[in-house]
Amino acid sequence: MAVALLGIGVSKGTAIGRARIIQHGQVEVLEYALPARLIDDEIARFRAAMEAAKQQLRSIRERVPAGTPQDIASFIDTHLLMLEDHTLSAGTEEIIRTRQCNAEWALKLQKDAVVRVFESMDDPYLSSRRDDVEHAVSRVLHILLDQDRHQHLEAGGEEGHIILADELSPAELVLLHHQNIAGFVTERGGAVSHTAILARSLAIPAAVGVPRPDLGVHEDEMVVLDGAQGVLLAGLGEADLAYYRRRQQAERRHRNELRKLRDLPAVTRDGVTIDLHANVELPEDVAAMRRAGATGVGLFRTEFLFMNRSTAPDEEEQFDVYRQMLRKTRGGALTIRTLDLGADKPVGLFSEFAGPNPALGLRGVRLCLKEADLFTPQLRAILRASAFGPVRVLVPMLTNLAEVQQVLQLVDETKQALAREGQRFDAKLPVGAMIEVPAAALCADSFAARLDFFSIGTNDLIQYTLATDRMDEEVNHLYDPLHPAVLQLIQRTLRAGARARVPVGMCGEMAGDTRYTRLLLGLGLREFSMPPSAILEVKRVIMQSDIGELHRHVRRLLRCTDPEQLAQHLDQLNT
Repeated sequence: MAVALLGIGVSKGTAIGRARIIQHGQVEVLEYALPARLIDDEIARFRAAMEAAKQQLRSIRERVPAGTPQDIASFIDTHLLMLEDHTLSAGTEEIIRTRQCNAEWALKLQKDAVVRVFESMDDPYLSSRRDDVEHAVSRVLHILLDQDRHQHLEAGGEEGHIILADELSPAELVLLHHQNIAGFVTERGGAVSHTAILARSLAIPAAVGVPRPDLGVHEDEMVVLDGAQGVLLAGLGEADLAYYRRRQQAERRHRNELRKLRDLPAVTRDGVTIDLHANVELPEDVAAMRRAGATGVGLFRTEFLFMNRSTAPDEEEQFDVYRQMLRKTRGGALTIRTLDLGADKPVGLFSEFAGPNPALGLRGVRLCLKEADLFTPQLRAILRASAFGPVRVLVPMLTNLAEVQQVLQLVDETKQALAREGQRFDAKLPVGAMIEVPAAALCADSFAARLDFFSIGTNDLIQYTLATDRMDEEVNHLYDPLHPAVLQLIQRTLRAGARARVPVGMCGEMAGDTRYTRLLLGLGLREFSMPPSAILEVKRVIMQSDIGELHRHVRRLLRCTDPEQLAQHLDQLNT
């Protein structure tokens, strides 16, 4: 009998292979007290386990073949950096000494404290970094508990199999990729976890959030994974398997056709050129951007520079990173978003700014304007980097003109200070606003009179407009990009930009979702920024679209308020 297990598709593609079940389960950690005379020995045991875990990761890193894109190897580097972070090691050792407890328990307590920081973050990408902490620490715990799963995966024999697991770390996925797995399904994980991002980079079909993926599936049974829909199928007959094999062949032909678009301009059928930029999290991500043929970076998040540390990065450190980014983009535009951290990060560097309501607290530009010691070094670094290539500065969470004027004044003062020092910079550095709060969209005309460009952040704009946390399973069904209020705010922003001749882009997830590409084109969007993995699919839709026809369809769609009719109009737009 056929069995279908449902989850969340995180990496497209159809995989056919035999099931290999790797269920490690959660590490069970118990606390026990130690006499004072054994504390030094326990700390030595902890340090040995940390070093063994780091050596495992270095070994995997060394086996990454020459020529492998840097963005793939960087996922292993991320876990190495976490294990080398002073906060994790020193904090654990302090707990061992003060509580006189075993290393496993102390590491768990310190890990839980770090994870709470990431869980509280408003940005879905940053909040998902908790998975990296869990994976890195889990490796150490398994060593401490003498349950080393690394050795099991090293055994090999997974070629052509579809892996069913509770979870997989990026390092484990790299090992499995070298063994040529066909795909994987996990119980835990998210769409923006490093494991999911790595799966997309490696083009491995994958699904996460599948409850007990081993249920109803036998070891070595032939299964099919639909990575787009997040469905694992077992118990299929030969006719069904033949259908999915034909679908695999069609997908391969489609991928080959997409690759041919990489170096072609994104131009609609009626001759309108569209800019396709990439959202970038780390400097290493630029390699993926170039492989996708992006013309520049539409959003470079700088938060990674401030994470997992007790002091802010200084001007020189930030300047070096921004200049490195410009070298990597090879002449493409670089849009740097200023620091977007704040009260939703209640410990560490930002502990003194903790507030009762993270989403509505001291975050983004509010924190930057309050703390010039954070903001000014970043502005100086960005301005100095602008002497080496095309840079734009993007300011998050602007809600009123007073904030806009304060930012522009600080930028002018920073320019004057750099000029007095004889530092080079772009005197006409474009300054733009993230339009991610309804107040900013409603004031777009006033903002456009003072700023050089806009970038619509649909993730927060939708959440704030609909009062819906898309990460909350109880209400995320209300998160709707097609809600009339959301569409009106997007349209209002685009029209304000057109009237003032201020470029308007979009960097939220809506920009990289091909369901909305034609709708956004019809609304007037001409600059899209998205994850590199989405660029070629969006380009294909653009090249098959006619702006003139889309305008007429979109006008009808905007007059509609019924959710079902809106969905029908969108389907018609995409046929």
